[in-house]
Amino acid sequence: MANKNDKKVLIRIQNLKQYFPVKKASFRDKEQLFVRANDDISLEIYEGETLGLVGESGCGKSTLGRTLLQLYNQTDGRTMYYGCDIDELAPEYVFNTLDNLVSERRKLTDLQKKEAEALKVFESLPEGDEQYHALDKLREAEKQARKAYLDITQLIGGLFVADDLAPVSKILLKEYNTSIEARKLRNKINDEQIKMEGEKSVLAEKGKSESEINNEVQKYLSNIKNHENELAKVEKEMEAIQVDIEKLRAKYSDHPDFAKNDKYRDKGIDLARLKIEEMRYLRKDMQLIFQDPYSSLNPRLTVGQIISEGLYSHKIFAKTDKKVQDYILQTMEDCGLAPYFVHRYPHQFSGGQRQRIGIARSVALKPKFIVCDEAVSALDVSIQSQIINLLLDLKEKENLTYMFISHDLSVIKYISDRVGVMYLGNIVELSTTEEIYAHPMHPYTEALFSAIPTTDVDDKKKAVILEGDIPSPIKPPSGCKFHTRCRYATDICKKVAPTFEEARPGHFVACHHKLNTAD
Repeated sequence: MANKNDKKVLIRIQNLKQYFPVKKASFRDKEQLFVRANDDISLEIYEGETLGLVGESGCGKSTLGRTLLQLYNQTDGRTMYYGCDIDELAPEYVFNTLDNLVSERRKLTDLQKKEAEALKVFESLPEGDEQYHALDKLREAEKQARKAYLDITQLIGGLFVADDLAPVSKILLKEYNTSIEARKLRNKINDEQIKMEGEKSVLAEKGKSESEINNEVQKYLSNIKNHENELAKVEKEMEAIQVDIEKLRAKYSDHPDFAKNDKYRDKGIDLARLKIEEMRYLRKDMQLIFQDPYSSLNPRLTVGQIISEGLYSHKIFAKTDKKVQDYILQTMEDCGLAPYFVHRYPHQFSGGQRQRIGIARSVALKPKFIVCDEAVSALDVSIQSQIINLLLDLKEKENLTYMFISHDLSVIKYISDRVGVMYLGNIVELSTTEEIYAHPMHPYTEALFSAIPTTDVDDKKKAVILEGDIPSPIKPPSGCKFHTRCRYATDICKKVAPTFEEARPGHFVACHHKLNTAD
């Protein structure tokens, strides 16, 4: 496996929370309760890898996948996406942060004061219940201050050290506004090209000669040329602004804290802060393959219509463009579907073929990241292997990144580069597949893996039986959520939530009593 530093992060999740409000039984109820489907999840997904996610039903795996795609409004935390440059999208939240840099830094100072106060209280208390409670408050204060700090430094980096942030705000807003102008011009050029290709197909169908077609589409070529000239001017203007920004950065580069702040500067996009229209632009990059292939397909549309729907919505092809048919047939062939299926309806296919249609619909948009939400669970075993091999082939060919959600530990072991284990809304363990199967460090992972059936008659391992039911995600147990079913639990497990930390190289676990710690 490549070194962690060699791999490019595609998605970085920090302290993600996804809560769903519970309806109050009576208007007299004062407390608003929430189902804590995902509670403080942090992890990184690398480009080109398959991250497997396992855990009991109801532990929040599917919710995490859908929250990453922003199909739910994320309750809290940061979800950074690095598959698209922030200048390319120029989201509104960037403008709001840059326009209010001074007040944002003031808010950060207040949060840091609260964090320092929480630390002071924690350190002043003797060991016991009160101190454990103070530790929870300290961790929450640290998270809030950290989030506010990263929101600012991600955009301005080392310029954070400037005493007066007004000039910083001014020049970065200038860069932002130029980015928006460039984005609009690129969209116009793309729209004109799509229209031109569509018009060419219509004229060719009418039997027009090549010279006649070229004459007819001159207006589109002229518009494209004008927009390209404007774009060249805007890009030149952008280069000049960036030179000015570098001059400003050079002014502060000798400051002792410049490098410390500048290492957080990057071009990632915080998906949790995007507006619906902005997220729609990224939808083609981030796709979902559903568990039930039949209910995920529109029964009134043919295979060709199902695959082409996204291509038209994302302006990849014009509806009148004849090239779209060749593209759809090629996509179908890549996904193991015969060309003559193109005019058939979903009810005319088997489960495996329907899942191939769902996969073809996703990969037709050339995505970078796909959430496979129990994509093979509804299929019989022989078809499962075909679909898994198809996903692996497509990943290799298109350099795709998967989050693969499944209950089947054998499937997860076969397809995944790394595996995350979830319990009651938290990731309790995360590591490479070989490492986690060889050295499970969390008691829940140990119990999960001991349940894998084996044909080895010499295997004397005993299955670890978990006592009791999974607790309610509305009122989860205090401290470590697994302590009510853990055979290693002690007093500290009931009071203090364990930190998700790197126990071995690349092996993260959240437990007070880690297993297999020896090399």
